[in-house]
Amino acid sequence: MLHAMSAPHASELPEPIRLNGPEGGLPLGPVSSPHWADALWRALLYCLFPRVMALSLLPLVLSGVFLGLLAWLTWEPAVSAVRLFLEQGGWGQTVFEAFDRFGLGALRALMAPVLVVILAVPVVLVACLLLVASFMTPAMVKLVQSRRLPALLSLAQSPWWRSLSWSLWSTLLAVLAFVATLPLWLLPPFPLVLPPLVWGWLTYRVLAFDTLADWATPSEIRELLQTHRKPLLFMGIASGLLGAAPSALWAVGALALAFAPFILLLSIWLYTLAFALASLWFAHFLLPALMQLRAQQGTSS
Repeated sequence: MLHAMSAPHASELPEPIRLNGPEGGLPLGPVSSPHWADALWRALLYCLFPRVMALSLLPLVLSGVFLGLLAWLTWEPAVSAVRLFLEQGGWGQTVFEAFDRFGLGALRALMAPVLVVILAVPVVLVACLLLVASFMTPAMVKLVQSRRLPALLSLAQSPWWRSLSWSLWSTLLAVLAFVATLPLWLLPPFPLVLPPLVWGWLTYRVLAFDTLADWATPSEIRELLQTHRKPLLFMGIASGLLGAAPSALWAVGALALAFAPFILLLSIWLYTLAFALASLWFAHFLLPALMQLRAQQGTSS
């Protein structure tokens, strides 16, 4: 009886799954439920790695060349079209009359370029997000896996185009949501609530899926996105707000229009770094969550 109640031998106990610290060799104990704050400080630390900084240059070059060419080809026609729309539209005339009434007639010439920039910023944001998701996220996830979770196996079964179609479909839904909610932006406090929610939802959908695309099975992806929906949405909103912060560079007034090409490149680089941080944040959150899920299902290596 006493022998039956005795503690099991150490060799009979299951081997705990361990995570490695940022240095790659410090055991941090068994896998526990991931927390967004723990994942955030690790992501901030990884941003200091030279490899991460070097990887941020590729999306910068690609987006800079693409958007620079687009601006060179379409800037003047776009400004002319917006100026014509303002001059022929009733509300545009109302705005111009208000400028004249308050002695701000000089702002007439700035209205069209400013509106073009305002319309272009979301395009730049989405382009940077998709480029980071396509070119940086796989490398960031591999870096996190090799340093923290070398025992994590890739069980991915989705073709490469699945991630691309997911990102494009999510982007289309976000654009439709922006367009559908535009009338509400005139009513406070919706302008402060709706854009961060839609942009955060898009960031969460794109980065969460791309983080898991090369490592998890479709069923694991669905379960993880469902189980951790709230913290992932919070992380997406926070990442979206962080990614939109470089837009403040355009708030310097007419000087921003004079130096538009340089400010565009600087803002693209800052967008890229912000989304690189977000990519690392999602990787540090979701990869331990995937490891924990497999441990619970008895399929972990």
